[in-house]
Amino acid sequence: MNSSRARSGVWRVAAWVALAAALPCTGEHARAQDNYSDPGWHDVSLAAYRQHLLDLDALVAGCQKQVAAQKAAPSGASHGSPNPDACDPRSVGPNDRVAQPGGAGSQPREVRYDWLRNVLSIAGHHGPAAQPTVLGALPKTRNQPQDVDALLADARRRLEDDAKLAAQPAPAPWDESESYAAQHKALNAILAQRAYQHANETSARDRILEWIDNLLDKLFASLMRIGLRSPWIVFVLRILILGGICVALIWFLLRIEWRSRVRLVPDDVPAPGAPSARDWQLWYQDAAAMAAKHQWREAIHFLYWAVISLLESRRLWPADRARTPREYLGLLASADERKPSLTALTRSFERTWYGGRAAAASDFQAALDLVRALGLEVGKE
Repeated sequence: MNSSRARSGVWRVAAWVALAAALPCTGEHARAQDNYSDPGWHDVSLAAYRQHLLDLDALVAGCQKQVAAQKAAPSGASHGSPNPDACDPRSVGPNDRVAQPGGAGSQPREVRYDWLRNVLSIAGHHGPAAQPTVLGALPKTRNQPQDVDALLADARRRLEDDAKLAAQPAPAPWDESESYAAQHKALNAILAQRAYQHANETSARDRILEWIDNLLDKLFASLMRIGLRSPWIVFVLRILILGGICVALIWFLLRIEWRSRVRLVPDDVPAPGAPSARDWQLWYQDAAAMAAKHQWREAIHFLYWAVISLLESRRLWPADRARTPREYLGLLASADERKPSLTALTRSFERTWYGGRAAAASDFQAALDLVRALGLEVGKE
């Protein structure tokens, strides 16, 4: 137990000795930092800023000469600290707040020189012999001593670059309205070229079609993902699509067949307003009455509907009051022997009734001959 206390006391003494040795160095570094850590700001014009850059370049050049002279001194000669006027960080002076040439409303540019003070501080404490340390160098560390000459050369290059930038002419004040007008004019000039003459805005129809196209793409992409996860769904969809196509084709063919033939569907009671709802003899009596009055146009009109009423009453086609003369003519098959006579009667009726052509007794007699050819026993009373 006494031995452990003795060892503890030895470690305490060693720690106090190390701390006492480190305090002078730490205090000196703190005093050096206090000398230039807060140099303040100096409001300068652009010309004063350029002059300050030239003065700083001369300061770094003097520090380079001081370091070179220190290295060239004999190794046995006594070395004091570097010339404080040559590498003193306090010689940099305050930071610059440069006024911009844009007027009173423009913000000044702030330029800090902390980096230069750090370089001069390193160069001012540099010597040919390594500084002693309390604990010694740490093994396997990458903290190599910095090359003072390289740091000073980089500092001069940076100052030269800043001086070149400061010597460039100031940009013209930004005028947002003029810039917008110039850009608008340039854009109109581009759109006026031949390549853009047929370029139009997207219409509402194109936007709708694009939306439908994108929707179909998403739908098919979803179906593809489903098909990759479940291959049997693709097989079922193929069967359904082929089945639907076959059903639609069969229905279309049946519709064609149904329209191509005359349906003889008997009507127990003709539809109101259909020609067959009124007996064909009554239609013919009206035609004869109009002919007696020499109203040949009306006579041909009633004679035509007498023929239609007769054919409809014989179940040649279903009664329908909405048919036109051409539709009645289309209900007869091409091979029907009555079709030429009905065609000639329909044309005569259309010319006089719908076409407004004047009719004569000869026209009525020709229509009457066609009616007899269709099988009506007329003109004997």
